Amino acid sequence: MGKGFFNVPIAVNEPVKSYAPGSEEREAVLKAYKEMYNAKIEVPLYINGKYISTGNTQTMSPPHDHQHVVGSYHLANKQHIEDAISTALEARKSWSLMPWEQRAAIFLKAAELVAGPYRAKINAATMIAQSKTIHQAEIDAACELVDFLRFNVQYMTDIYLEQPESTSDTWNRVEYRPLEGFTYAVTPFNFTAIAGNLPSCMALMGNVVVWKPSDSQVYSAKVIMDVFEEAGVPPGVINVVFGDPVMITDTVLASPDFSGLHFTGSTFIFKELWKQIGNNIHHYKTYPRIVGETGGKDFIVAHHTAKPKQVSTAIVRGAFEFQGQKCSAASRAYIAKSLWPDVKKYVIEDLKSFKMGSPEDMSNFITAVIHEGSFNKLAKYIDAAKADKNVEIIAGGNYDKSKGYFIEPTVLLTTDPKYVTMCEELFGPVITIFVYEDNDYENMLKLVDNTSAYALTGAILATDRYAINQATEALQNAAGNFYVNDKPTGAVVGQQPFGGARASGTNDKAGSAQNLLRWVSPRLIKETFVTPIDYRYPFLG
Repeated sequence: MGKGFFNVPIAVNEPVKSYAPGSEEREAVLKAYKEMYNAKIEVPLYINGKYISTGNTQTMSPPHDHQHVVGSYHLANKQHIEDAISTALEARKSWSLMPWEQRAAIFLKAAELVAGPYRAKINAATMIAQSKTIHQAEIDAACELVDFLRFNVQYMTDIYLEQPESTSDTWNRVEYRPLEGFTYAVTPFNFTAIAGNLPSCMALMGNVVVWKPSDSQVYSAKVIMDVFEEAGVPPGVINVVFGDPVMITDTVLASPDFSGLHFTGSTFIFKELWKQIGNNIHHYKTYPRIVGETGGKDFIVAHHTAKPKQVSTAIVRGAFEFQGQKCSAASRAYIAKSLWPDVKKYVIEDLKSFKMGSPEDMSNFITAVIHEGSFNKLAKYIDAAKADKNVEIIAGGNYDKSKGYFIEPTVLLTTDPKYVTMCEELFGPVITIFVYEDNDYENMLKLVDNTSAYALTGAILATDRYAINQATEALQNAAGNFYVNDKPTGAVVGQQPFGGARASGTNDKAGSAQNLLRWVSPRLIKETFVTPIDYRYPFLG
């Protein structure tokens, strides 16, 4: 068997295709969309490399046409979860010993499958299941997932290359072992790339995984499963289960072999899981790793020297792309009073040009929110704003769920900087704006820092460099990803590692070596070439 220090392909970001009218990629994705939309698929569990149908199913429907059924998925019972755990532990015996270059080859192949033959399918699935426009699907399901897979391989080799100093008579070396036991990935509906990255990055480092996708993302998760299988992920390494999240989690966290949680979702659920793991701590064989990226109440700050059109574009894109259903979406903005008239005019002009409807119509900028629960929550906030004397709805404010879960992009203007929609995460196409006096910038920065429990993303727009520096310092704990003269969304793997602190998560930066380090357990090996044969040190003489 050949040996060597292997160089992996240099990771590069996957180019974003335009999907302009008449383009080859536009025709391909529309063809895939129509075929998949008019077919019905069945998604079984995936345990030990086998597809398992339980007979207990739930249907899947597009959020923009909730009466249309595109398929069903099977629900697990407790025995299935126990089987997934035991299967993973058995698979670990071989997978943990797999040479790293063989693991790398699997996930590099997965990247090329997504970039090539699966691109139209995974984008179409994301458009159907999550109501993403083709641009939002492309930057997520295709490009970001490809980037995660490529860059994680490069980061893995960077980690392995980090070695301690040695001397002529002592060789010190570190091996980066996978965690002992199995890991648990819990993924959200809003990013297909996150759904693929959380289980795969742990598996890349030699771990075995039980993966529970969101019920609202099963349709595109099936495409990820197909990619991993074709790429050569061995049976039992990544096991995929659907069903009652409480039952699944209770079963997973009850196992003494549980060794790590990789989570993206709500802050409340993550805190509950952390508490549950803590309550079980005496039962585990090792201290579990806990990594989570949760909510955000992400901000835009516009200094009086900012350019109004740049501010309005940051608001419109940051708040309303993918219906505001990004952890990083702008949901509160603080605008200098002298800027506000122009910013308001430009925002309203942009919103009037929006079209809303199915993502199949590529002239639509806005589609539906993910499900009825989200729709009802957002409608409740909008109705409350209509009745509050401290709030003015300057754009939007309408909603309709007769065909799909459509919430009109809504801009609230409040005189109360602590109004509920300035503080609480809404996760929808609603942004609240507070206008401050130009000369009150310093106090306003303190207000931004103290208003929310979250600290995920934020942005400062200004042309005054002193003002930019002041905001950068004052808001250093308010955002894990901070943007200067840009919207607070759109982190790119390899360029802006993503994550936040406070109630937004553990800030372990998905898309970086920092995250992968959480999924290994280093072992130092010291080898002495000439071993001492006398216990006496010179000082004894």
